[in-house]
Amino acid sequence: MWKVSRRQFLAATATTAASALVVPFSWGQDNPEIQWHDVRDWGIEGKGWNDTEKYFDRLPQRAKGVVRDAVWNLSRHSAGMLARFKTDASSIWVDYTVTSANLAMPHMPATGVSGVDLYADDDDGQWKWLSVTRPNAQHMTTELISGIRPGARGYTMYLPLYNGTESLKVGIPAGASFEAIEPRMDKPIVFYGTSITHGACASRPGMPHPAILGRRLDKPVINLGFSGNGRMEREVGQFLCELDPAVYVIDCLPNMTGPEVAERAAPLVAQLRKARPETPVVLVEDRTYANTPFLPGREERHSSSRAALKDAFEHHRQAGMKKLYYLEGEKLLGEDRDDTTDGSHPNDLGFLRHADAFEPVLREAISDHGSR
Repeated sequence: MWKVSRRQFLAATATTAASALVVPFSWGQDNPEIQWHDVRDWGIEGKGWNDTEKYFDRLPQRAKGVVRDAVWNLSRHSAGMLARFKTDASSIWVDYTVTSANLAMPHMPATGVSGVDLYADDDDGQWKWLSVTRPNAQHMTTELISGIRPGARGYTMYLPLYNGTESLKVGIPAGASFEAIEPRMDKPIVFYGTSITHGACASRPGMPHPAILGRRLDKPVINLGFSGNGRMEREVGQFLCELDPAVYVIDCLPNMTGPEVAERAAPLVAQLRKARPETPVVLVEDRTYANTPFLPGREERHSSSRAALKDAFEHHRQAGMKKLYYLEGEKLLGEDRDDTTDGSHPNDLGFLRHADAFEPVLREAISDHGSR
């Protein structure tokens, strides 16, 4: 292995303290000045199952051949997963490998598709953004941040949204303290949805609304967004039923037509309620396309799918089903139409507005979870 001194390395890369340092020869891995901690040693939060084919998969191995191939392939992405730890280190490194060389998409940057995003717990107990990697290779050994203000604090590290994760290690300078924080055992919020739930087109893994809501509500989150393939399928529903969440969020309308919603929405709710009689379910309408006012076909699509979802909601309500909630699509984005990347997928502003719309509904549903 090629060896260099720290001084030689820093001189060669010459970057600011806040910039990512790409180390193609894994300098940090071999140098005793950096101590490495494999997140698999204490566990990743955001996994619903332990019996996965690969550690960072989102569905169990048993789902292969049961769910459609497109759903299975997308479940290999690490969207929504995070690692937590505490350290007094003045700098934090990361060594990680993603499964695909496609690090970015035309409408979504590499920082969101394949980046690792770091948040810190400030003095007031609030999570604040600190740094994100700038991926340019499948394997990255990167100094995420240096010059951190002295003191021990908690950190949350979000994994790539639209890429799979093969491995992830956290590095800190030798002599700094390190405490692994195991995944919380609280009942999670489970999101089942589309590319928007999956995270398109957030600039960073900590910016999709499920991640924002996880921080605001101080709850674990399981992200089961499948880009282009959130379709209220019974085969996916059977795996949702294996989970024991604080609340189910069903947000699939952007991938469905009105007739599909009419066929599948009520049965999916019934399937979940049979397995989890006391677990609240939130049904979410599709966000309104930003250019809908100019395109009558899109307005018709919204009207058709929303009417079908409302019918399913009222069907179960009239049958006496409790703990069922509804979120209207017009609340998800703003009237200024400046909160999407391509008219469909939220940008960071759009995800913030999604979170603002979801938050009161989820707070009410979670508080309703234990009631009769």
